[in-house]
Amino acid sequence: MLCTTVSQLIGQTPVMPIAVPNSDATLVLKLEKNNPGGSMKDRMARSMVLTALQDGRLQPGGTIVESSSGNTGIGLALAAVELGLRFIAVVDHHAAPDKIRTMRALGAEIRYVEGDFREDEVAVVERQRLAAQLGAQLPDALFMNQSDNPANPEGYAGFVDELLAQLPEGIDAFVGCVGTGGSMTGIAQRLKRANAAIRTIAVEPAGSIIFGKPGHPYYQSGTGTPAGDEVGKVLDYGCIDEGVQVTDGQAFETARFIARRYGLLVGGSTGGTIYKALEFIAAGKLHGTVVTPVADGGEKYLGSVFDDEWMAKRDLLDPTIAAQLDAWLPGRARAA
Repeated sequence: MLCTTVSQLIGQTPVMPIAVPNSDATLVLKLEKNNPGGSMKDRMARSMVLTALQDGRLQPGGTIVESSSGNTGIGLALAAVELGLRFIAVVDHHAAPDKIRTMRALGAEIRYVEGDFREDEVAVVERQRLAAQLGAQLPDALFMNQSDNPANPEGYAGFVDELLAQLPEGIDAFVGCVGTGGSMTGIAQRLKRANAAIRTIAVEPAGSIIFGKPGHPYYQSGTGTPAGDEVGKVLDYGCIDEGVQVTDGQAFETARFIARRYGLLVGGSTGGTIYKALEFIAAGKLHGTVVTPVADGGEKYLGSVFDDEWMAKRDLLDPTIAAQLDAWLPGRARAA
C-alpha cells in the first residue's frame, strides 16, 4: 500500500488471537496501537476535525482546542499537521510525559491546568473548563469537546467494518474500556446492528462514576469518568450489556503479564479490559470469539506501569494477580 498522507495509515490494524485453555473461547486482540499516533483515538480525532470543517464550525487554518490525557491529543495533532490547523492541547499532571512529548513533537501547543491535584486525581473538570474558555476566546478556534461530540463515536465505523471482515466466522463478545463513551458507543452500536446477540462489556476504572459506583482517585489514564465530572453525552448505555470496574492493580499487572508472556506492550486501560475479558471467560460468562482492542501501546507507560519502582511506591504490585493470570493463560505463548 502506497500512502501519501499520514491519515492513510489510520485503520486496517491487525488482529491477534490468543487461545484461552480450558475454555471454549478465544481472546482476539485488535492492535489499535498500530495506528500512526499509537492509539485507537486517531480514528475519532480525524472524524471530529473533518466533520467540524465540513459543517463550518472550524475554518481552514483555524485552531483546534481540546482537553486530553494524551491519545486524543496526539490524534488531533496529526490531523492538524495534515490539514494545516493550529492545535492547543489542554492537559494535566496525569498525562504520561511521553504523550506530552509526542504532541509537542507534532507541533501542538501544550497548556497545563493550574491547581493542586493529587497524583492519582484526574483534573478533567478543570481541563474541560480551560479548553472551553480558550475555544471561546481565541479567534477562529473551536473546542472539540470529545465527550459530547457526535463525531467521536462516528469515527469508529471503520474499526467495526475491519473487524467483521477480519473475523468472518463471527464475533460473540466485545470487551472495551469506557471513558468519554465514544469508542464503546461507536463500536457497540455497530456490532449490535450486525448481530444483536453480540455481548458488549464496558470496563471502567474502580473509582470512575460511569456506572453509578462511588468515585475515588485512580491511576488509569485516558479512561473512566472521575468524581465531579459529568458522563459524556456521547455514551449510549443502551448498547452496553454490562458495565464493570477494574482496579489499577488488575489493569497494570495484566499489562505487565501480557508483555512478559506474549512480547506485546499494551497500555494500562487495555490491561484492564484483558483482565475482565479473561475473568468473564473463566466464569463461563463469555464464549466463542471475544474481542478487545489494544487501545494504545505500553511504550507510553515505560516510566509508570512497566517501572517496578513506580508501581511499588504506589502499592500497585500484586503477585497474586499475575498468578491468577497464569492460571487463566498457563504456559508459554502458543499460537491460537
